[in-house]
Amino acid sequence: MSIFFHEQLYRSPELMAKIAEFPVTICGAGALGANLTENLARSGFSQLTVIDRDRIEERNLSTQPYYKSDVGAYKAKILTNTIYRALGVAVNGKSKELTPENCSQLLRNAHLVIDTFDNSSSRQAVKDYCQENNLACLHVGLSRDYAEIIWNDKYRVPSAMNDDICDYPLARNLVLLAVAIASEVIIKFVARGEQNNHTLTLDDFAVKPFIA
Repeated sequence: MSIFFHEQLYRSPELMAKIAEFPVTICGAGALGANLTENLARSGFSQLTVIDRDRIEERNLSTQPYYKSDVGAYKAKILTNTIYRALGVAVNGKSKELTPENCSQLLRNAHLVIDTFDNSSSRQAVKDYCQENNLACLHVGLSRDYAEIIWNDKYRVPSAMNDDICDYPLARNLVLLAVAIASEVIIKFVARGEQNNHTLTLDDFAVKPFIA
């Protein structure tokens, strides 16, 4: 029996086969990126790449799928190992910093790029490269009780004024809700080419279409 038995019953074998062969690159392996990578792998995606230069810190453990024993190790490497042990899915983990100079190298094999970075300069690099190369790109971000899932043509990179990546409030439930919605948006894109944009707030539990 396939480990994706229940997902296949819901999606159909034809869509699961399409998902399995669809190359996706996730930029960032933090709260959003790591959980999204794991969720996509558990949904049947097997052509996954994740890019992140950071190492795991103890404060990451409540919102990211890492263990105390992982503290100090590279996020991309540990995430790769964890998913392989769990599912036998070989994620291509790259412990590198993505910059405008190496975008072409790190993103060249993707059919879809997912930006979950927590700083404006990296988000801008992803947006610009994907726009210039007509590459599908979905941005997933959050702040306090708000999150958004927005495709590249509608996305506006946030101001760098709030780029203090070490000190901001973050609710695990908002992370998981954003990951669930982003995953469904990604699957609908693979299935039918749909590009749906959403905003959500945890405080009033509202999920709405994003209208630019």
